[in-house]
Order: sequence, then structure tokens, then C-alpha cells
Amino acid sequence: MKLNAKLVIIMLTLLVLAMLTLFILNQSAQDDLVREIQESSQEISKAVQMSIADLTSDAETSRLTDYLHDARDKGINEINIISNEGEIIDSSDPEKIGKKREVKKLEKGIRAVQRPIGGSLLSQRPYEVVVPVIVGDEQLGYVQINMLLDKIRDIQHANFIRRLFATSMVFVVGIALTIFLARRYTDPIHRLVDVFKRVSSGDLSVTITADSKDEIGDLATGFNTMVEKLREREALEKRLYEAEHLSRVGQLASGIAHEIRNPLNYISLAIDHLRADMLPLCGDRQEELEDLAGKIKEEVRRANYMVLNFMNYGRPLKLRRVLIPYEDILAKTLPLLNERLSEQRVVLEQHLAPGLPPLWVDQELLRNCIINFVSNAAQAMNEGGTIILGAARDEASGRVRLTFADQGKGISTEDLTKIFQPYFTTKDVGIGLGLAITERIIKEHGGEILVESRLGEGTTFTVTLPLQPEEPDNSTEQGAV
Repeated sequence: MKLNAKLVIIMLTLLVLAMLTLFILNQSAQDDLVREIQESSQEISKAVQMSIADLTSDAETSRLTDYLHDARDKGINEINIISNEGEIIDSSDPEKIGKKREVKKLEKGIRAVQRPIGGSLLSQRPYEVVVPVIVGDEQLGYVQINMLLDKIRDIQHANFIRRLFATSMVFVVGIALTIFLARRYTDPIHRLVDVFKRVSSGDLSVTITADSKDEIGDLATGFNTMVEKLREREALEKRLYEAEHLSRVGQLASGIAHEIRNPLNYISLAIDHLRADMLPLCGDRQEELEDLAGKIKEEVRRANYMVLNFMNYGRPLKLRRVLIPYEDILAKTLPLLNERLSEQRVVLEQHLAPGLPPLWVDQELLRNCIINFVSNAAQAMNEGGTIILGAARDEASGRVRLTFADQGKGISTEDLTKIFQPYFTTKDVGIGLGLAITERIIKEHGGEILVESRLGEGTTFTVTLPLQPEEPDNSTEQGAV
């Protein structure tokens, strides 16, 4: 519900409540007044009847004094019987018997009279009722009744106090509801301000729970949408920065290829020439120098491989897929690693499921991936260990699952999310492109790469590859094995 609707409902509720309360109080006051007037009228009628009886009878005793003792509670203060000549012939106040009243000044009916000085209390309001006594066609005199209508005044005053109290309570409830509503809306606004400050400082991880359907809920939803777009923009800017960075890396790699690979090729050829022509002339040192030349050759090959990785990361991949058994790829790849693995006291075990279908891959790129996995596994086991290469068909997904498990020191949870980022490495050597390039190659094949690791227990990389291309690609070249 919108804020405007809530405010209107609150105002209408307060108005209805105030009107209903005042109506009930007014009806109650009217009933009290009617009842009081009826009682006063009955007492006046009784007093008149008694006065007429005293006036027309020959009784010497007056009943007015006794009657007035009970009638004072109903507001009757004094009763006088006046003759046609204005003489008070009977009264509830014996002192007034025999006194004269001016008949012309007697106003028939009911009227308010002035208070005598030093007489009644300020709250009292005296009234005078004069009724002529007529029997047949003859007027016998007048009955004068002095009465105080304080009870009616008290009823009116009490009704005014109740209405004032009820109106005040309605406004107090309205103010309380307004304060509650204001706090309910200002507190989320304060939280929104705090969140806006966090976002302006660069923290885009914050969100607001939109648990209401009013303006605050709309504001929270709009804020979350804005933050989401800022995240997308930040991610896009990051990708653009990485693309620009990779473009520069590609340009740099092109220069490195010309400046470094040519000397490396010359060194490699020179080593081959020395091994062919000079080593047979070294006599007893031939074996030692043969081993040294092999190590130099291997280091040249490793340096050349690093340069190739650096170059390949900055340029698009062009897959040359072929159907080839996984066993054949391993047979061409693992011999290149045997000597180094032997030096590091690392043993390779192959757990390949029987009947494994051939892979639809670029064998050279997949060989690079295997070399990266095995090299990283070997470097993680400083004191040697076992690397298990597994392969099986996943019948549920129709893919081939390749696994590379080691018994090394493992990867921390913090580094686990960064290992596929370019230039991230925890090793003293290397430029941090091996796993980044490996992930790129696997994804270009339509596959997926996952990693599980526990510190002190080892790491397992799992690669899933499709058996057949998802869509035929005319640009894909199929070469011979």
C-alpha cells in the first residue's frame, strides 16, 4: 500500500472515530438531560399540586416544609404561595409568610433570576417558576417555585469535559500513529542512506531487502536494480580492460617471438650439432656431457614452451580437431615428462576405463593441457608422490571425464578462486599462464574444468569433454593422427 493511501486511511479513520465518539457522547448527554428535565418537571408538577391543595384547603398546617426537605435533591430551593393581592400566605421558608410581592412584576412561566449578593455559589444558576392557580373561572392566587438547575449544568459541563477528553484522545492516537508511521518510514530511509554511502565508496556487494509494497519497497527495488547494473558495468569494464590488456600482451608476444625464439632455435640446433659431432670425441666424459647437453636442450625446450604459451594467450585459438584415442595422446605426451618426473621422484599411474571412445579434440592443444596438469602436480609434491591420470565415460551426460589427481600440498580456499586468472601464480618460477591457457583450451572444446583441493591432501582437476562437436563447424580442420 502506498504512503499516500496510508495517510488518507489514517485521517479518515481518525475522522470517523472522532465523529462516532462525539455522537455517542452527545446521545448520552441528551439522554441524561431529558431524564433530568423529566425528573425536575415531575417535582415541579408535584410542588404545584401540593401548593394548590394547600391554597384551596382550610388546613392550618403546611406540608411545604416537609416536602421541600426531600425536593432539594431535585433542585427545588423554595416554594411560595402568593394571594391575588401579592401577599405570601404560605411558604417553605416561614420567615417569608406575610410579606408582600408586587403582582405586576410576577412573570408567569420560568425565568432566570439574578443571584443575590453573597448568596449562592458561583456554580449555581437560580430559576423562578410562577404558575397561576385557577379553579373554575376564579383565580385563587400564584405558586412561586425557586429552583436551581445545577444538575443540568453539571451534566452539560461533564458532557463538555468528556467530549474534550475524547477529542484529545483521538488526536493523541492520531499523533501516535503518525509518529509510528514516520519512524517506520524514516528508519528504512536512514538505512538506505547508509547503503548509498557504501555504494558511493565502491562497495557493490550490498543489497536491500524489499519487504514492503509501498514507496520504500519501490525505492529498495530500484536501488537493487541500480546496484545490479553497476555490477554488470563493473564486470564489463573489467572485461574490456582485460581485452585491452590481452591485446597489448599479444603485441608484446609478437615481438618476443621474433626476439627470443630465434636465439632459442639456434641454441637448440647448436646443442644437436655438439651432441652429434663433439661428444664422440670427449672420451670418458661423453656420458657426463651427454647428460648436460640433454638438460640444456630440455631447458631450451621449456623456455620455448613458455614463450609459446605467452603468445597463444594473446591470440584466438584455431582448433584442428581429430578423432584420436586418449591412450595415443598420453603415449605421445608422457615420455617428454618421464625424465623430469623421475628426478622429482614422481610416479605416474593411468586408470583408464576400458572401451573409452576416441576424443574429438585438437591433440596438440590437449597435449599442452596434460603437460600443464602433470607439471603443476609434480611441482606440488616436493618430496615425490603419485599422480593418477583417470579417464571414463559419463553415460548420463554423454561426455568423457578426465581426471588428474596428485598427493601434493593442496591449494588454499583463497587461492582456489584465482588459479585460472592470468598471471596468478604461487610458484617462484613461471608467469601464471599455464592454467589460464588450459581453461581456455578446454572451454574452446565445449568442455568444462573443475578443481577440488584440500590442504595437505592433494588436488584433483576434472575435465569433461564432449564426444562429438555440438554443431558442425566448416572452419574446423580435421587432420590426420
